[in-house]
Amino acid sequence: MSPLRHLVEDLPAMRALVRESWLRSLKTLTTPAGLTPPLVWESRELLEIRQDHPLASIMPVITKLLVEPSRDTGLLVAVGDEHGRLLWVEGDSSARRNGEIINFATGADWSETVVGTSAPGTALVLGKSVQITGQEHFSSAVHSWSCTAVPVHDPDSGSLLGVVDITGGAEAVGTNTLSLVQATVAAAESQLRIERLEQRAAIRDTGTRTTNTPSTTKPLYRDSLQILGRDQGLLHVAGQAVILSERHTEILTMLALHPGGLTAEELTGKIYPAGSSLSSIRAEMVRLRKLLLSAAPSLVPESRPYRLPRALVVDAEQVRHYLDRGAHRLALKIYPGELMPRSLAPAIEALRSRLAIHVREAILTDASLETLLGYLQLREAADDVDAWRTALRLLPPRSPKRSAVVAHLEALEALEG
Repeated sequence: MSPLRHLVEDLPAMRALVRESWLRSLKTLTTPAGLTPPLVWESRELLEIRQDHPLASIMPVITKLLVEPSRDTGLLVAVGDEHGRLLWVEGDSSARRNGEIINFATGADWSETVVGTSAPGTALVLGKSVQITGQEHFSSAVHSWSCTAVPVHDPDSGSLLGVVDITGGAEAVGTNTLSLVQATVAAAESQLRIERLEQRAAIRDTGTRTTNTPSTTKPLYRDSLQILGRDQGLLHVAGQAVILSERHTEILTMLALHPGGLTAEELTGKIYPAGSSLSSIRAEMVRLRKLLLSAAPSLVPESRPYRLPRALVVDAEQVRHYLDRGAHRLALKIYPGELMPRSLAPAIEALRSRLAIHVREAILTDASLETLLGYLQLREAADDVDAWRTALRLLPPRSPKRSAVVAHLEALEALEG
């Protein structure tokens, strides 16, 4: 156990909620020093993501009740998605400039696993209102700030949609502040509920099927499955993270990528070697259903054919989507490596190969030099002589990065020779 972990456990003055958050933080972060929340989205991508997110429709409520009253008060109002990534940061102009110093800004990731204890990230983990004061923050860079955060829940399913946060000085954690944010979130959730009722009434009145109505085709919240650079999938659902077995990851990936459903025969052919019995997939589906029933009941697969009851975003598809749009830097940011590198499932192997080729060709053909150099840091690019030669050709003659590229190329060519 680390000395810092002992220190946390030995601090009786630390509130239990904060101590537990620090201990969770130490599972992924070794020290509170030097933490910088990464910028997940830049302006162009952020605009599109905002438009698609369900919280966009309630921003007028949040603006009227929180943002407008906070101007010239030294306070910031932030609205984040269900993973703790900040979609909007509004409020006092001076506070916004100070917030940018610690990267408390739009597009930054303030989840607990990335920056440790903070009101937005911890509120999402716990699914309830949280206030964090000064040195209760895990990151030492945030000790001069205090914050109050309240999660936003979907009015139909109860799943987490995101979080509303007020950040600033001591006034950001007052009793009145907590009540104000809670009241704002309650009003926003009521607005969502009214919009849903109006949509359903319009569908009944016009006789239009829900599946053909543009306003109802977008997911009400974004659940996702991470399969890149890992063999055990990480399922994000209703604000929780669930680690799946390799086989369950393969199955859930196929169901997510085939929203129309797959028969037992089709799913068996995608997961198992030729000639495998259907009993194997049926047994795995029983186990997967049991797991999801307790961890993510809204995603329990239906039968005949097997299919998910609603959309599940797969990170591999996000990468492909960004590449097709020319957003190479963003695609690379969420591509840590090959898709389930050890999986032998036929469909996963094919998907892994197609995506790796797509990433390589897009970056070598159209990406910036900076993105290409980032791609070369991936394990799959380590022996790619053509990629390294392309980088050398694009680097300016006096670039300090040339020597490392030349040395790597010489080593590769020596192996070839």
